[in-house]
Amino acid sequence: MSILFSRQCEYAIQGVLYLALKPEGEMTSIKELTKRLDIPYHFLGKILQRLAGTGLLTSLKGPTGGFALGRKAKDITLFDVVNAIDGSDFTRNCVMGFPECSGKNPCSVHDTWGRMRDEIYDMLIRKNIAEMAKDMKKTEYRSARS
Repeated sequence: MSILFSRQCEYAIQGVLYLALKPEGEMTSIKELTKRLDIPYHFLGKILQRLAGTGLLTSLKGPTGGFALGRKAKDITLFDVVNAIDGSDFTRNCVMGFPECSGKNPCSVHDTWGRMRDEIYDMLIRKNIAEMAKDMKKTEYRSARS
C-alpha cells in the first residue's frame, strides 16, 4: 500500500490506466480488469462504480457491457482519480495528523511536508492519464493495447 493513497485509490488508478490503453469508447469487462490487474472482483466493482458516478468512467450492464473512460484520457488528470476516491485532504492536512498544525503552530515536519505536498500536488495535476498509460511498462498494461 502506498504511503499517500488508500488501497482503493491505488486500484482506481490502476484500473483507469488500463482503460486508457483501450480504444476510445470500448467497454472492458470487470472480469478482464480483475484478471489482468489481480484485484478482487467485488472490491474493484465498487471502485469503478464510484468512478462512474463522478463521470470519470462510463458503465454499461449486460453481456457486452463493462467500463470505459468517461472522458478522453488526455482530459483526465491523476488528481481527478485521486480526488474521486480519496479526496484532496492531503493537500491541506498535516502528514502527522495533527489538526492544530499550521504555519503559526507547526509540527516538526511542517515545512518539509509542505514543500513535498506541493510537489506531489503539482505532479498530480500535470500528469494526464493518456501520458501515464503510454509510459506504462508492465506486461498487464501492454497487453491491453492489443
